Amino acid sequence: MEVNKIVQELDREIAMLQQARALLSGSSSARPAKAAPAPGRRRKHHLSPEGRRRISEALKRRWAKRRKAAAVKSAKSTKPAKAA
Repeated sequence: MEVNKIVQELDREIAMLQQARALLSGSSSARPAKAAPAPGRRRKHHLSPEGRRRISEALKRRWAKRRKAAAVKSAKSTKPAKAA
């Protein structure tokens, strides 16, 4: 079992025990614990428009560099043959 899953299970058990303790002690100020997210589900990370633009520009520069390198390589390999 992965460490993250173990920690999630422990947190879930702690929340349940705290809720049970609050019910048994009759404390009216106790709020029910937030339900832990279902195991295996992760929150999505959202990019800001600026971050998305920066990544897009970086990828365009990367691919332009690769195209340029490929063009230079193909130009060298397609030298005209000498006439005999």
